[in-house]
Amino acid sequence: MTPALAAGLQIAFVIAVLAVLYVPVGDYMARVYESRRHLRIESVLYRLCRINPHTEQTWYGYAGSVLGFSMAGVLFLYVLQRIQGVLPLSGDLSGVSPAVAFNTAVSFVTNTNWQSYAPETTMSNLTQPVGLAVQNFVSAAVGMAVAVALIRGFVRVARGGEIGNFWVDLTRGSLRILLPFSFVIALILLSQGVIQSFHTGFESTGLDGNAVTNALAPVASQEAIKELGTNGGGILAANSAHPFENPTPVSNIVEILAILLIPVSLTRTFGTMVGDRKQGLTLLAVMGILWGSLLAVTLAAESGRRGVAATAAGAMMEGKEVRFGIPGTALFAVSTTGTSTGAVNSAHDSLSPLGGGAVLLNMLLGEIAPGGVGTGLYGILVLALIAVFVGGLLVGRTPEYLGKKLRQREITLAALSVLVMPALVLIGTGITVILSSTTGYQGNSGDPGSPGSIHGFSEVLYAFASASNNNGSAFGGLTVTSDWFQAALGVCMLFGRFLPILFVLALAGSLASQKKTAAGAGTLPTTGPMFTGLLTGTVVLVAALTFFPALALGPIAEALQ
Repeated sequence: MTPALAAGLQIAFVIAVLAVLYVPVGDYMARVYESRRHLRIESVLYRLCRINPHTEQTWYGYAGSVLGFSMAGVLFLYVLQRIQGVLPLSGDLSGVSPAVAFNTAVSFVTNTNWQSYAPETTMSNLTQPVGLAVQNFVSAAVGMAVAVALIRGFVRVARGGEIGNFWVDLTRGSLRILLPFSFVIALILLSQGVIQSFHTGFESTGLDGNAVTNALAPVASQEAIKELGTNGGGILAANSAHPFENPTPVSNIVEILAILLIPVSLTRTFGTMVGDRKQGLTLLAVMGILWGSLLAVTLAAESGRRGVAATAAGAMMEGKEVRFGIPGTALFAVSTTGTSTGAVNSAHDSLSPLGGGAVLLNMLLGEIAPGGVGTGLYGILVLALIAVFVGGLLVGRTPEYLGKKLRQREITLAALSVLVMPALVLIGTGITVILSSTTGYQGNSGDPGSPGSIHGFSEVLYAFASASNNNGSAFGGLTVTSDWFQAALGVCMLFGRFLPILFVLALAGSLASQKKTAAGAGTLPTTGPMFTGLLTGTVVLVAALTFFPALALGPIAEALQ
């Protein structure tokens, strides 16, 4: 089988499965969030937590609940890591250092799952499932809840601007969607050989005759929600390149499907809840164009033969698993950076300059192709409002989207939401590269303009893009264990997650308090090829104007050498 045919078959299979699941999964999620019935276990949880599931919250109350719940999660996870040495299943591991514990707690609560440590030798088999895996569920459910709250802003006409009940949305997303779906995925992964054990490890004899300790952990259960919830934090250091986490080409495809399933299907959920499924298909088309374009670039770049080693191997195979090859690697890399997953089945630092630049650009587009669980949908909706605003000005009418007028308040909130990530990436990168103390942590450095210094800049830019977009993947040549990186990246994760959420919820409340208007003859249509092109152009233009200078100093300069 030729590499081109292998790539085509894998891509076609992924698209075909997503097409089959798109309608049932999307409509099921819409029913979950629109249902007036509560499961018995949900009612028990509401009573225990003294929650009235029949009350509605304004955006103030909804945002306060999101922040309160998330900050409580940061505190719990931080304390759990610090005291894990005296808890059961510690495996002789001591408590995590304060800087790493802070960074990790923020990372998993914000759905980033950035890991500045080796999991096998840092986190115990109690901390992994009780702390990290729990956050994999609830942080994903938070993102979905915020997306649903924004959808209600378009649908509802509420004088008080109520957008739902966060606690109900959180519970339903966790129990009715993420838990059953991840259970099924975990069973499939187990059938492929992914391990599931509470033993700390076993001894074996290596090829050189020396004894080797192999780490064990409850991998399958965490691997499922790691991908389904677009989390990405591996229970083993090699992440999805490790044969215990991703042993076969079949498990590789299953994990890619798990990454894409909910973000893609949420566009159907959106169309169903607003009563116009063409709206969801338009958003899906934009996501598909961006995802497919960057996949084509990455496949072409990694299938080339640049350098002596690549020519001998027939492709850019350095840092890639031979089990998956170029097609499986490129498909995984583009899917994981196009969402907020951050899981990797290869060393992204070993990608070609053009391939590495493509996956970096995937994050800098705002991770909306198709985006993280919930975050991708509300991210592309914010950009859709900006596209409508620009288009509405061209036709000389007050911009409207789904019958809601986009006034100064709505556009201001949308613009602020879009500007958060670029500000964090560029400011964080700028400060880091001028600090003399940080150059020693770069695996690649040298005189200004040298290949090493250029790639070193790309490593720093990638790190801050990953943290600010709540992705979690990295160019591995950068060492981020210093207090500066732990603190700076932690702050980027916090602001990159919660500032856009606050702006989106404020936007939802503002939209919900409006009356709907009937579409006039001059109203810009928000479905069809014209708006698809307008929205795609808006996404690309925003990223190009913002990040082109930084990309020119890093990946573009590397590719031109």
